[in-house]
Amino acid sequence: MKKIIITLALLSALTAGAFGQDFEMYGTTLVKYNGNAANVTIPSGVTVIGENAFHGCTSLTSITIPSGVIAIGNAAFFYCNSLTSITIPSSVTAIGEAAFGWCESLRSVTIPSSVTTIRDRAFLFCSSLTSVTIPSSVTSIGSSAFQGCSSLRSVTIPSSVTTIEKGAFYDCTSLSSVTIPSSVTSIGDNAFFGCTSLTSITIPSSVTSIGAFAFSGCSSLTSITVDTQNRMYSSVDGVLFDKNRTVLITYPAGKQARTYTIPSSVTSIEIEAFRNCLRLTSVTISSSVTTIRERTFWGCTSLTSVNIPSSVTFIGGSAFSNCDNLKTVTLSRRATIGKDTFPSTARITYSD
Repeated sequence: MKKIIITLALLSALTAGAFGQDFEMYGTTLVKYNGNAANVTIPSGVTVIGENAFHGCTSLTSITIPSGVIAIGNAAFFYCNSLTSITIPSSVTAIGEAAFGWCESLRSVTIPSSVTTIRDRAFLFCSSLTSVTIPSSVTSIGSSAFQGCSSLRSVTIPSSVTTIEKGAFYDCTSLSSVTIPSSVTSIGDNAFFGCTSLTSITIPSSVTSIGAFAFSGCSSLTSITVDTQNRMYSSVDGVLFDKNRTVLITYPAGKQARTYTIPSSVTSIEIEAFRNCLRLTSVTISSSVTTIRERTFWGCTSLTSVNIPSSVTFIGGSAFSNCDNLKTVTLSRRATIGKDTFPSTARITYSD
């Protein structure tokens, strides 16, 4: 045991001498930066920037990473909130989870073609990030990878990407343009939730899975267009349905129409399908509908009345919550109603 301790101590001493006292090393892994400089150059010879190595270095404004570095660990630069720019060398193959999370001053990033995955929360709440270059080597954009990047204006997702994970672009409020390539098969829950500047989106034929609330809170979204060759989804007048149009998935919140008639093929209206559709004053629910899911019409503040046909047997909780001007509701006594389904000020009458 003593021999191992002596060996580790000697290794630590040797690496400290080689890399300087500000750099706490273990072999060629930079374990911790102990300085407070604004501009830092990581010494050549470092191959790994370890987990939390620069975590909370709030004075750091720029960093130079040598070409020998192959990995940037989890949360390596987390909350370096003065860091404005970074160049990731082409030697890097792995960028850890939350590696640049809360780098609130970071304005642009170029990810090298050696990287294949943008990990979960990699650029979480980088609120000054206006542009990012995603190389054609990337196959997956991780959960919450760009969540809260409120200055990010446009994103071109390369044709190598197959998966956009949940919350990938959550609350990217300046994102007005996104191109989804025909390689993408899965769009996760909340993937574009709260992208309030996004006006339109096209779903390619390759997509077989769209998660819950993928486009909820997109208040400027006027249309969702699905490629006609898609075997799982379809669209009519910019409204997203399943392929057979039996499930209404998302009515874009930015559509200008005041009224909408749900197609007669629809049997179920999905969770938050009409969330914050502020312009809608009336919705005609067809007699084919049997299920209105939770929070379906949440925040539709212009709705004044709704007539729910007797075919509807289930209305989920909070289905009409925050519909502040909803005064009258007509429905069947046979319908099962969830908690807080209607605003307390609405007058309920029964059709049977």
